[in-house]
Amino acid sequence: MTEFLKTGDGEIAYDVTGEGPLIVMVPGMGNSRRAYRFLVPALTAAGYRVATMDLRGHGESSLGWDSYTRTDTANDIVALIENLGGPAVVVGHSFAGGAATIAAAQRPELVTALVEIAPFTRVQKPDLGGLLSNGHYRKGMTRLMGVALLRSTGLWKSYLDHAYPGVKPADWADYLADLEDDLRRPGRMAVVSTMGMSAATDAGARLGDIRCPALVVIGTRDPDWADPRAEADAIVAGMPAGLGEVVMIDGAGHYPHAQHPGEVAAAVLAFLKERVGG
Repeated sequence: MTEFLKTGDGEIAYDVTGEGPLIVMVPGMGNSRRAYRFLVPALTAAGYRVATMDLRGHGESSLGWDSYTRTDTANDIVALIENLGGPAVVVGHSFAGGAATIAAAQRPELVTALVEIAPFTRVQKPDLGGLLSNGHYRKGMTRLMGVALLRSTGLWKSYLDHAYPGVKPADWADYLADLEDDLRRPGRMAVVSTMGMSAATDAGARLGDIRCPALVVIGTRDPDWADPRAEADAIVAGMPAGLGEVVMIDGAGHYPHAQHPGEVAAAVLAFLKERVGG
């Protein structure tokens, strides 16, 4: 059942499943909390209470916020953890990976561990060499830039098709149709554009301030970086020594949790067992 948390200028939609230690899962821009539909059953079966939330201006959360930065999302994450009686493990995808980092740095007593999936946690610079030599990266970047500039739902769908190379979920057509219906509502693509143009300066500045163990999960065919492994390693290098580790999901694009949920769930659960005791 969808619940709503009043915070700041609006409401954040979320739902909670299962019993046990709390995990809060936050999707990336242009998606809803349904992005975690395959991970939630695996985590609840392993004995966790899992909350999934929609970003500001996405899914069932409200529009009309003053801003849509990673720091704003971090504040929403913290508010939800407090509301649910944390602490919590925080899982953030893409844009929300950076937000999860900020939340952990700001409120270390509330965040026991981080899982960042294909995260935009560092300030990005176009890889000119990669754009020339790597067609997979070039195709992804041109579509993302087009989405940010033109606020086009069609371009976003084209990007998503590219960002799921090879394997697509069995419910892909229905999921994409529902997502398109959501994003065609007035004001929604403007929020996606705003988030897409938001530099991760705030998240990158807090990487060195986290105090909890962190797992970076990224696909080997993620089109958002010319070299996904190098990006993941750079994120870990920005953390205090010994806190971060990387898991690569072979063949996955920007959405490994939807393309290869079994592998991602296994990686997350192994990480939590070893580093948190869960």
